Amino acid sequence: MSWSRFGRIGLVAMMIALALPAQDSAQVKAETEKALRHFDDNKFGLFIHWGLYAIPAGEWKGKYVRGIGEWIMFREKIPVTEYEGLARQFNPVKFNGEEWAQLAKDAGMKYMVITSKHHDGFAMFGSKASGYNIVDRTPFKRDPMKDLSAACARRGLDFGFYYSQDQDWHEAGGRGNNWDFPEKRDAQPYLNNKVFPQVKEILGGYGKLGLIWFDTPGLLSIPQVDSLRGMVKQLQPSCLINSRIGHGRGDYTQTGDNAIPIQVYVADGKWEVPATLNDTWGFKKNDQNWKDPRDLIGKLADIVSKGGNYLLNVGPTSEGVIPKPSQEILRTMGKWLAVNGESIYGTSASPFMINGITWRATAKPGKLFIHILNWPGRSLKIEGLESKVTRASLLAGKAAVKFTQKAGMLELALPAKAPDVNDTVVVVEIADSQAKVADGHRAGQLPARLDLFAWESRLRGEEVRYDFVTQSAHGFRRFQSETNMLYWYPYKALEGSYQVELTYACDDAVAGSNYRLFVDDRSKPANGSIEGVINGTGGKFVTVKLPGRLDVTKQTNTIAFQLQGDDKSAPMKLRKITLVRP
Repeated sequence: MSWSRFGRIGLVAMMIALALPAQDSAQVKAETEKALRHFDDNKFGLFIHWGLYAIPAGEWKGKYVRGIGEWIMFREKIPVTEYEGLARQFNPVKFNGEEWAQLAKDAGMKYMVITSKHHDGFAMFGSKASGYNIVDRTPFKRDPMKDLSAACARRGLDFGFYYSQDQDWHEAGGRGNNWDFPEKRDAQPYLNNKVFPQVKEILGGYGKLGLIWFDTPGLLSIPQVDSLRGMVKQLQPSCLINSRIGHGRGDYTQTGDNAIPIQVYVADGKWEVPATLNDTWGFKKNDQNWKDPRDLIGKLADIVSKGGNYLLNVGPTSEGVIPKPSQEILRTMGKWLAVNGESIYGTSASPFMINGITWRATAKPGKLFIHILNWPGRSLKIEGLESKVTRASLLAGKAAVKFTQKAGMLELALPAKAPDVNDTVVVVEIADSQAKVADGHRAGQLPARLDLFAWESRLRGEEVRYDFVTQSAHGFRRFQSETNMLYWYPYKALEGSYQVELTYACDDAVAGSNYRLFVDDRSKPANGSIEGVINGTGGKFVTVKLPGRLDVTKQTNTIAFQLQGDDKSAPMKLRKITLVRP
């Protein structure tokens, strides 16, 4: 089915009328600000990537395809006519919206975002704007989004849609498919005939939306993006829009995939980290690299302490089943949140600078919540707190924690072993409504030596792994695509020229590969690097000073580490890099 000529012309006229002025109206501003406060309080959400790509599940014609599952059409350059055949096989008879919504509730999540249309162009809802949708093209012949949105509403979960606006491999006017269509394209007819009407459909057919999660804005112009934003805000003024709509037109910042800022990040407003439970987003049957709940609970505390939200993804099968390991992991997180949720929901960011991976802090008026992620032993020392501490206790069980406070040093007396290996929370009650922190320790400041641990990085690739015992990453295998690397994300926090130290261990038998530590700026290709050789350390951790300096600017997107040339030294264990101000 397609829109009539009258419908298309009417829509174009409406979009011209909706083109954004320099600023939102007062009503839109007020509703957006209210929605952002609510979104900030939520902290934790469920992302769902579900589509036709769940059928090949990482394999095409018997060949394993590296990389994330939902990109299989692009990676294998599958012709549209061939990929369309998957729709005839898609019949998710085991889908149950009530179960999916209950899983989010059990996990302690407050909102849900699901793919209404991914880059493959297939609509997972009943669309009159394009016949390429789950109702018209599949044996299922139902709109699962109706069930899911209603199930979320019954549980008080905010509901939102992912929508790929610029990239669409099924359409000549969409970006990305240059094996079926000419590389040069005119996006406007595609926007007029598919994107604008489909976005109108999801805004009008599924109740109140908490947000629309756009992706990869690519080549859309400012007027095109303004038209898209204008439509959303006219139809649902309180519906939030993420920054991937493009051209700075979002209501909040979307970090990169699995990209957690190094420091507290509040200068640019609210932000959110989209992340995976394993390596992929869409279901991939060979990807069993499930993340440890301890890691994910720690990441949740880390992100919230820095001012962000955590949007954690599952990839259901083509039958409509969320994999059992995903469910077990999320329910483990939910059990922790059932006890410790006060330290997450409705909190504000840490008043302290971030350095190390032992603890993080979140805050509420008159309280600090100290999240102990790596147990320090019998005591934890926190420097720089000037507010008087009146009481300290474990959040779980409320047992008192003895403490001493002297000359800006708070020392908490702890048991020998962690009461909760995932994250033990100590509630520190203070005399001030907002914590006072001494100069040199406040959020927004940096120490002279800043440790960036492997745990804080994004582990990119299918083989790289993190080990809690050694606090290090290993598995730096090299491939033509999806090479294994570590990424750290400054988000404007680390401007300066730094000396660098590397803390790692490497058995002598596998030493000898070249490494590269480099920065990538958004505005240009990699603009600075330090290179050298991985020397053997007899398997013991050592810290070595690297040659040269690493220059980090406000435009720096990532600090990255990889092996190059060969991957003989892939088993090396990298614990941290340390940035040292001269």
